[in-house]
Order: sequence, then structure tokens, then C-alpha cells
Amino acid sequence: MNVLVLGSGGREHALAWKLAASRSVERVFIGPGNAGTTEVGTNLPDVDPLAFDTVEAACRKNTIDCVFVGPEIPLAAGVVDFLASHRIPAIGPGKHAAQLESSKAFSKAFLVRNSLPTAAAEEFSEAAPFERFVRGQAGRRCVVKKSGLAAGKGVLESSDPGELIAFGDSILREDSLLVEEFLEGWEVSIFGLSDGKDYVVLPPCTDFKKAHDGDAGPNTGGMGSICPVPWATEAIMQSIRDRIIEPTYAALQREGLGYAGVLYFGLMITARGPMILEFNVRFGDPETQVLLPVLGADLGGLCEAMTSGTLARAPSALISASQAALGVVVAGRGYPEKSEKGALVAPIPPSPTHRSVVFHASTLCDPAGRVTTGGGRCFTAVGLGRDLGEASGRAYAAAATVSFDGAWYRHDIGRKFMT
Repeated sequence: MNVLVLGSGGREHALAWKLAASRSVERVFIGPGNAGTTEVGTNLPDVDPLAFDTVEAACRKNTIDCVFVGPEIPLAAGVVDFLASHRIPAIGPGKHAAQLESSKAFSKAFLVRNSLPTAAAEEFSEAAPFERFVRGQAGRRCVVKKSGLAAGKGVLESSDPGELIAFGDSILREDSLLVEEFLEGWEVSIFGLSDGKDYVVLPPCTDFKKAHDGDAGPNTGGMGSICPVPWATEAIMQSIRDRIIEPTYAALQREGLGYAGVLYFGLMITARGPMILEFNVRFGDPETQVLLPVLGADLGGLCEAMTSGTLARAPSALISASQAALGVVVAGRGYPEKSEKGALVAPIPPSPTHRSVVFHASTLCDPAGRVTTGGGRCFTAVGLGRDLGEASGRAYAAAATVSFDGAWYRHDIGRKFMT
């Protein structure tokens, strides 16, 4: 089959890379793609994921059998509904179910309504009651979250009322927000694949949101990730399956929210057990870049199973991590506040051992064919190994080969899980 991967980031490069290795995929197209996706498929630069007519035109012209939607914004805008109306199979939810990610208020109501374990929260759409609530917390640590999409950066954890109020007031100018209790523990990312009825669970990942070493600095879209997670023992995973995953998919069925696609469970493992922080309705970035290289399953085959309603036949032995992977995000100067663009990237040498890979994210090709940065998170350098220590060495060696003015990355990705 022919597959169109919709998007232009590191997640989309990893998806195209994995699909290109699939026995069931003839051709991979990426719309619009980036400077790296040309190595594994055909870029369609005229495709705008938010201009649905360009997506349909590309599907017709290239005989696309399945569209894999990478980013959240076109999902929230209804691209899957549009494609369904034109009889084009797609991986992802319709606009209504996409609210599980695009509206934290919708998601929290779903969690509470179905008695799923999550942090206590209050929703606010006006400044005065929000400010009174925060001042009434007596300095307790709280989490303020923008209700709508925020690229992983619409969250603040603090015990300073002034800081919380300033952050929240800036959100309330354009959106509602949630104030949640602060949960203590460690985070894990779980991805489920569903055909709208049955589902499979992929190996656990963890990403590192803070900008700087030691989990310091502002939130980002993610500065690195690992897969699998050593702390996610079989006992913990069984608890997650019993308390979180099975009840969530059952609730989606009851409420008519099931879909063919990916559901991300952002979890905090607390002393009270696993708690749901958030849902996403697509693969994460940078988790996809470490998850797909260790996944034994044929991604093209899984896409066919999801869109045809036959996921129950997927062999569970292949939905497991065959080795460890660690990814290091290389960002541009100024990220996450204000990223510089247009830096010329030196040619990146291929891995001599094929035990590492560099996925492009925000990159472009200039008229001379040279790679330049588009700002923000520009690359993810991924290392593979028998364990995280070996994977880390290869990932950082690969990150060191990425050279452009202003390039920087964290130096402690995964370290806390290796002690």
C-alpha cells in the first residue's frame, strides 16, 4: 500500500522511516516533510495539513491507501472527518474524540465521569475566581494548565501564588484553564493502538520535558526520551493495564469515542498508584523516535489492521521492545522562549554501526540543497543498545555529529533511570 504521513517533525521522520522498512508498504509520502524525510520517502511540499483540499489532492494523485496523521493540530481541526467523507482511510480520531487532547476541560470531565484515577482539578474561564482560588491554596504547590493545545508548554508547576496568577491570567486572555493538585512521583508515557474496538499496548517510554540538566528550567515539547523504562516493572505495567488502560478503552466504547489510531496515556506513578495526567490522540515527540526503532512489529501491517478492524490478530510478541533506545533532542539557540532560525547544518555522517539514527525535525533545504534549521527542536539523535547505558553512549555520540550555530542539548537524558 501507499501511505501518506502528514506532518513535518521528528515524529513524522520516524514514522516514515519505520513505514519505509515495512513489507506491506510500497511507497511512503510525507506532506510536507522536512530535509530528512527525503531520505526515506517522497516529500510533498505543497501539502498543508490544515488545508484539507491539498491533502485530498495528494491522496488522489499518489493513490494513497492510508493517511497517518502525525501532529495534533490537524486532528483537532477535523482532518480525519474530512478524509472519511472522501473515503480515504486515516489513522487518528475525528474532531469530537480529538477533544481528549485539544480540550483539557473535556478530557478531565471524561476522566471524572468514568472514575478514572487523575488529579483533582478546578476549571476557570475568568480571572477573578481563578485568582481567589490560587490565593486560597495557602502556598500549596499547584499545576496550572491551558485547556487548549499548547505544544507541551502550556503548563506551570509552582507554589508561588504570584507566579501562578501571572501565568494563568496570560492564558485566560484567550482560553480557559485548569488548576490541578500537584502529584508526586515519576512519569511514564504509554501508547495504545486501537482499531476502534480492540487495542494493543506498546512498550513504555519516558520523555524529559524540562529544558536543562537536572530537570531544571521551563517546560518544552520534550528534550529527550527513553524506551523501555526500567522502573516500569511488570507489576507496575499490570497495574496500569488494570487501573488505567482497560477502563479507559471501555469508557471510550461506552461514550462512542473509539477510533482507529493512537492514544497516549501521560501517567504519574504515585504512592497511590498510577494516575492520568493527560491524554494525547497521536504519537508523542520525541517518544516516537525511540519507540519505533525498538518495536518488532511491522508498522505498515499495524496500520492495515487499525483501518480494517483486525487489530486483535496482531501478534503480541512483536508489540515489545527488542532492545533499549535513548533519544537526545538537539535544539536551536533560544529554545523554548524564542528560537533562532536559518542556521546552516553541517553534513551529518551516517552511523558506522547502524546502531544510531538522527531524525530531522525542524529542518529545511535551501535553494542550494543545504540543510538549514527552522527553529525550536531541530533533531533527535537516537542510540540503540542492550541497555540504556549502551544506548546513551551511542545517542550522545550521534548528537555530537549534529553541528550548527547555536546547537545545544541536555547531557543527562535517561541518567536517573540508570542508577
